[in-house]
Amino acid sequence: MPIRKVEPAIRYYANIERARRSFWDYCNVTAPDFYTPKRQYLIDLCDELQAFFSDQNDILIINIPPRFGKSRTSGKFVEWAYGQDQRIKLMTGSYNETLSTIFSKSVRDTIQTAKADALRIVYSDIFPGVKIKRGDGAMNLWALEGSGTNNYLATSPTGTATGFGADFVVIDDLIKNAYEANNASILNNQWEWFRDTIYSRMEGKRKILIVMTQWATNDLSHLAKEHFEKIGLKVKQISRGAVNSDGTMLDDEILSREQYDNKRATLSANIFEANYNNKSIDMIDRVYDGFGTYDKLPDKIERIVSRVDTADDGNDYLCKIIAARSGNNLYVLDAYYTQAHMEITEKESAKRDTDHKTQYCVTESNNGGKGFSRNVEREARALGNLHTQYKWEATTANKQSRILTNCTGVMNTVLFPVGWESRWSEFANALKTYTRSGKNDHDDAPDCLTALYEDEFVKHRCPGIITLRR
Repeated sequence: MPIRKVEPAIRYYANIERARRSFWDYCNVTAPDFYTPKRQYLIDLCDELQAFFSDQNDILIINIPPRFGKSRTSGKFVEWAYGQDQRIKLMTGSYNETLSTIFSKSVRDTIQTAKADALRIVYSDIFPGVKIKRGDGAMNLWALEGSGTNNYLATSPTGTATGFGADFVVIDDLIKNAYEANNASILNNQWEWFRDTIYSRMEGKRKILIVMTQWATNDLSHLAKEHFEKIGLKVKQISRGAVNSDGTMLDDEILSREQYDNKRATLSANIFEANYNNKSIDMIDRVYDGFGTYDKLPDKIERIVSRVDTADDGNDYLCKIIAARSGNNLYVLDAYYTQAHMEITEKESAKRDTDHKTQYCVTESNNGGKGFSRNVEREARALGNLHTQYKWEATTANKQSRILTNCTGVMNTVLFPVGWESRWSEFANALKTYTRSGKNDHDDAPDCLTALYEDEFVKHRCPGIITLRR
């Protein structure tokens, strides 16, 4: 039986109909050279995005290597979403106003594309009812006809979201480069912007799409997943590296094995792993790989010691660690990590030394540490604590050099109680995110822990056996 030839007009209308119903087909019809059926990862991504439009998930996080179409696809998702419901209000955020405006302009221009070829499908063929409101088509804030309100706002951490509510939020490539990924202050500012500005504008569907490289363990994708899962929201994450689990390339045309190997041989290891294998920079470059834990103290300990690093300025933390020495190990009993004022920390430090029966407490005397130590001693004596000896000493060696030199010894000797990361979360995060080459905003926790290790295993304080009551 001869194969019947499909008429161009029939194919034309069939393509329009499938593009209306299916997001993958919309991408394939409007950009067939990139969204080809052989790119299965794009089919999967489009199917996930279409499901997200109406499913029960609150947050969808997508981590895919650069140049594989994640930003392009998120832009097309915005276009298709308006075709499904032109009443929705959508906000997009990128790392600066320029990029967020480019994203917005691409969506707006696609909707406004004029038809020049009778058989070339444009947006208005697929969704003829979706039109930019006349006189309201600014690049970063615009409305659709018949919606009665602004439908789209493009913003950034330096932009504004005042007066705009959103059913959907799309965060696209919030981190510019490795410098920002290594900068704890920038990452914290991005999280605060998202939490306090963007999330406060959510209404209606309350859907959040985060599309970005997985740069660091305290970037927005990680913090959002951890926070929203903790408060009971439904979070889904899709992470694809440049190499599949079976060793084949995700897409040879976009990145071949030879190109992949060349990049791996040329780029810094942490940047390469973050971009192409979804391994956070600080996981590759972090100083501490991990610490051992204990669920029971040994029966006999040599002494109970403490080390204190006072805050250098208003943005730093006071860090006080109390530990029990037994043989070649330090068993951490308490970690006091706070930005509270001195009048609070002096009393609290004295109380903790009293409760834990600390024998020796050494405070770094730089930046007011000597006065702090004297005040803590006075508070401790007022509590009836006569057993803690308070000392102070200056540290002249470079902090980072000391931390890096002693990091292996610290990891091999210091043990934390089971559950310590939840119990002392800020302290734990300060240790886990401290990197060798990054800009670390706070070094108080690793500095104090290093000093405690040095006191016991480099300077060798005087021993004395204590039998614990059972």
